[in-house]
Amino acid sequence: MKTKHLRLMQRAYVILFFCFMYLPIAYMIVFSFNQSKGYALFTGFTLKWYTSLLHNSAILSALRVSLEVAFISAVIATVLGTAASLGIASMSRKSRLVVTNITYIPVVNPEIITGISLMLLFVAYQRFAEGVSWLPDTIMGMPTLLVAHIAFNVPYVIFNVTPKLKQLDIKLYEAALDLGCDPRQAFFKVILPEISPAILSAFLICLTYSIDDFMISYFNCGTVETLPIAIYSMTRKKVSPEIYALSTIMFVVILTIILISNAMESREYRRDQKALRGEDVK
Repeated sequence: MKTKHLRLMQRAYVILFFCFMYLPIAYMIVFSFNQSKGYALFTGFTLKWYTSLLHNSAILSALRVSLEVAFISAVIATVLGTAASLGIASMSRKSRLVVTNITYIPVVNPEIITGISLMLLFVAYQRFAEGVSWLPDTIMGMPTLLVAHIAFNVPYVIFNVTPKLKQLDIKLYEAALDLGCDPRQAFFKVILPEISPAILSAFLICLTYSIDDFMISYFNCGTVETLPIAIYSMTRKKVSPEIYALSTIMFVVILTIILISNAMESREYRRDQKALRGEDVK
């Protein structure tokens, strides 16, 4: 009897948890098809907000900026963070502990502090550059936005890649060297394939955080407007249903990517299991 009640409580908890997480998203998706601009009463089905979104240059421009900044900063941060992880892994235990604790600071630091401190750094640079003829003194905008996003993304890459490096068997790397590989070949043929899932995961995290970031972008964007900043400016009046439509599209795209990724991983896992059992792999 107790086991039955426990199972019912567990199921109820899971249902309530998923309702809490996904009902607001479902509500937003439904009202992205609402005939009226209101979000209290559904007056009829329409696709006009999706059509209107395609002609809203302000939102599309902000989305383009967010995607460009997110992709470029995620690529650079992934490369820098992976290189930093390799360097940290080769340190002594004491040095590695010190560097890891320092790396934690940007993660646990409130975003408003990171945003303001980076803004002050860029302002100080511009004042310094005014007295040096060969330095650009107007960098507020896309350059500062990219630097800021790279700065807060690098620690997430380090924390994703470093645990995978700890699990790596160093004997595989040494065996590759013994078999004739130079250090560069051993890295690309042995280490990189082993840590590639962690690198991909880190890249996707950077991409997501960059698109979602508001606070750090707000202080370092100059005249450039990202999507979160554009949405924030709309809240002073009223959020357009076009934002609901855009959010719905982004949610569907992200959900599709996740489902495809999980399907590929599941297929690869089944293939590996068949190989271990000695069955034919197709």
